[in-house]
Amino acid sequence: MVATASETIEAAPTRAGRVRLIFILGALTAIGPLSIDMYLPALPKLTHDLSAGASLVQLTLTACLVGLAVGQLLAGPISDTWGRRRPLLIGVALYTVASLLCAVAPTVPALIALRLVQGAAGAAGIVIARAVVRDLYDGPAAARFFAMLMLVNGVAPIAAPVIGGQLLRVTSWHGVFVLIAVVGALMTVAAYAGLRETLPRSGRRPGGLGPTLRTFAGLCADRVFVGYALAGGLAFAAMFAYISGSPFVIQDIYGLSPQAYSLIFAVNALGIVGAGQVSGWLAARVRLRALLAAGLAVSLIGGVALPVAIGAGLGLPGVLPALFLVVAAIGLITPNATALALTGRPPAVAGSASALLGLAQFVIGGAAAPLVGVAGSHTAVPMGLVIAALTVAASLAFATLTRGHRPIG
Repeated sequence: MVATASETIEAAPTRAGRVRLIFILGALTAIGPLSIDMYLPALPKLTHDLSAGASLVQLTLTACLVGLAVGQLLAGPISDTWGRRRPLLIGVALYTVASLLCAVAPTVPALIALRLVQGAAGAAGIVIARAVVRDLYDGPAAARFFAMLMLVNGVAPIAAPVIGGQLLRVTSWHGVFVLIAVVGALMTVAAYAGLRETLPRSGRRPGGLGPTLRTFAGLCADRVFVGYALAGGLAFAAMFAYISGSPFVIQDIYGLSPQAYSLIFAVNALGIVGAGQVSGWLAARVRLRALLAAGLAVSLIGGVALPVAIGAGLGLPGVLPALFLVVAAIGLITPNATALALTGRPPAVAGSASALLGLAQFVIGGAAAPLVGVAGSHTAVPMGLVIAALTVAASLAFATLTRGHRPIG
């Protein structure tokens, strides 16, 4: 890559530079779980404090997910035109401000609106981090790097609910959002100091609505790309259904404390990290499609077992293993579905392609989140059925839309 007079372009990083990049990009891709998971233990208390129903409070999750989706749809194409660094820094800085405003939201509708803004701003970190990886890597190398990112961003879903649960001992949900804002500020500083531009001016796509829409149309017309995006997005949405429903199911139905719930959540998140590292180790030895198929199969087994366990009245001994399979499988599914969807595509459209991958994840997840609470907070049946349907749909999308695809790796 050739540097211009006004920017320094990140070339293929050295070992030290690769470690730095993994930590920065891993933290940025953790904006999603950071924004959602840390305040999960506080949802029942927030419902009481703001005198709202469970389904309305779950819309604060949906709003954040929709913001994350729409924000990626904007930030991705912008980064293809302006480069990666400037849109990233603007987005993460705005995310910090929105998080502070969430801490002082007086009503649930106000919190819903602010969560939408928070998600839209934070989306820049998620979508641009994926595009940066595609700027530097392709094929199995990209899959290995995405798996390494899961080692870092996997700390967020492990630590966030645990920290949130412990914070509730000394503060309220307001304090949780203040801490999220502090983390956002630290990420802004780290990105400013440690992340250089990865897309040179010569590799950027012309801006404007027309070129952007043509790029999106071309990607949406690509059956294989859509197949990988839907397979990853539907499986990711199953995890979001778990994220939305589990605080009420595990605390209200099965009677666990916020602290016990946060520990269960952390164990499931550890499954993501472990599966992600297995995926990264196997990426150089096993074809990426085989790894993705294995992850989808694990998710499907857990998804189908969940409503069976709920219907049979097996309690936590039956429900928790099924949820673990659904969640841990993301460590195999996400890095390989992402790498397969982006492999072979020019960096000039990597931001747009990354945006559509994020759109699939967060729009489907945002639609699924409130469905798990439609029957109230005293039954786990809706959560089980929604998760089962999503895991079945993910496997079908992969089997039908990507059939016959023979990628390198």
